[in-house]
Amino acid sequence: MAALNDPIPAGRDDWWRHAVIYQVYVRSFADSDGDGVGDLPGITSRLPHLAELGVDALWITPFYTSPQHDHGYDVADYRDVDPLFGQLSDADALIARAHELGLRVVVDLVPNHTSDEHEWFRAALAAGPGSPGRARYMFRDSPDGPPNNWQSVFGGPAWTQVDDGQWYLHLFDSTQPDLDWRNPEVPAMFEDVLRFWLDRGVDGFRVDVAHGLFKEASLRDQVVGEGGRASSGQVNTDHSMVSRELKDEPMWDQPEVHDVYRAWHRVLDEAGPDRMAVAEAWTQTPESMAAFVRPDELDQAFNFAWLLADWSAEGFAEVITSTLAAVEPVGASPTWVLSNHDVVRHVTRYGGGEQGLARGRAATMTMLALPGSSYLYQGEELGLEQVDVAPEHRQDPSYLRTGEVGRDGCRVPIPWGGTEAPYAFGPGSAQPWIPQPAEWAELTVEAQASDPDSTLAFYRDALRARREFAWTAGDDVELVDLGAEVLAFRRGPLTVVLNCGDTAVELPEGEVLLASGPVDDKLPPDTAAWLR
Repeated sequence: MAALNDPIPAGRDDWWRHAVIYQVYVRSFADSDGDGVGDLPGITSRLPHLAELGVDALWITPFYTSPQHDHGYDVADYRDVDPLFGQLSDADALIARAHELGLRVVVDLVPNHTSDEHEWFRAALAAGPGSPGRARYMFRDSPDGPPNNWQSVFGGPAWTQVDDGQWYLHLFDSTQPDLDWRNPEVPAMFEDVLRFWLDRGVDGFRVDVAHGLFKEASLRDQVVGEGGRASSGQVNTDHSMVSRELKDEPMWDQPEVHDVYRAWHRVLDEAGPDRMAVAEAWTQTPESMAAFVRPDELDQAFNFAWLLADWSAEGFAEVITSTLAAVEPVGASPTWVLSNHDVVRHVTRYGGGEQGLARGRAATMTMLALPGSSYLYQGEELGLEQVDVAPEHRQDPSYLRTGEVGRDGCRVPIPWGGTEAPYAFGPGSAQPWIPQPAEWAELTVEAQASDPDSTLAFYRDALRARREFAWTAGDDVELVDLGAEVLAFRRGPLTVVLNCGDTAVELPEGEVLLASGPVDDKLPPDTAAWLR
């Protein structure tokens, strides 16, 4: 069957440099068997939607064998598919169908920790202190309490004591023990995992917690910042990603991690020049982020600064300037993202309702015009907002551990058709694993597909137009001064204008190729336009 997509110029092995990659949260994309949970056959059945949308690739969150304490990010077997999501043959079928449609496939890899049900951790518990099995993880003796003051990202101490008195480190949930990457068995195992999936045809990997893996060997206490709490390892919210006072983080971003990615680079090259890896690396400076994408390491790193920026022309301009400056010395392509499975959906972050949706469309359109790759999160093409999930339906381990509202609101299964839940998410009439709101009937793919003014139509138009210049407009961005409340820049023949202010502004000369909302000779507030 002929591919529907042909966005990458012939002969480009570095397809990711200007790709649009769509994140599929496997539990919440499409359900094939009616159990209320998304699965691999469900994804395969909906791949034509992604091809018609106009993306270049999909990134699928973990579908490996797992007890699902962290919804797949607690892996018990990296070389198999959890029965909840299907079987290995379903993964093969998904990859083959995606390739038929011109879509690349990126899979999630979780190297910082395993599940406590992984065969290695079970063997470690059975073997006891001082055993080779325990040397694969971060077990320590400490008779007077936890070995140090480190805190779990999910809340509480990052150490759990086992029956024989030793403690093991888990920077996330207690069911996710951290591996000891100084043990040579650990990198050897993951190189084998890379080859296993490369041999099955995957085109790349998204590396979870790529800044983790190694911890300072001394396991010293962390110097606690203001507020009396150790940091969680998340990037600060300053627009430039440059903290005025860098946090003390002995558990994150250690120099030894770069040797791992140099080895992985060689493995990817063995499989072919068109294989890639993108780092989820929460770092404190643009320079430390850029270190992950040096020519002999990973190909890209997520740039969360765009996601974290406030709605302001100055903030967006600073993100563009600092991001491009960071990746230029190492020759890497930047990445841009507004939403993912760990953050509040951007329509809601921008105020919700009509204003939030207008700003979301404008920010997306501006992001798509920048050089580099854009990562979209499932459902944003429908304009979905964050859902206020009732406490009895919340399943995020961070909520279960701390009681604070977690990430369930951005993980609600997306609506495909019909007028009531489950909106064709799967067969049957029962609500899926997280209930869908009643007001989503007008937001389904089916409802928006025939509406030329819908958010779905806007995304299709924007991605179609982007293909005309993504690979030809060059990587140089020139900021243009059109006033304090306006972000404007030129990239090759394209001029992009984003009005972050409260009043309409004059558009510069040029043909309007696309706008995120209605325009005439002036650009309304919360609107973006591309001009040629």
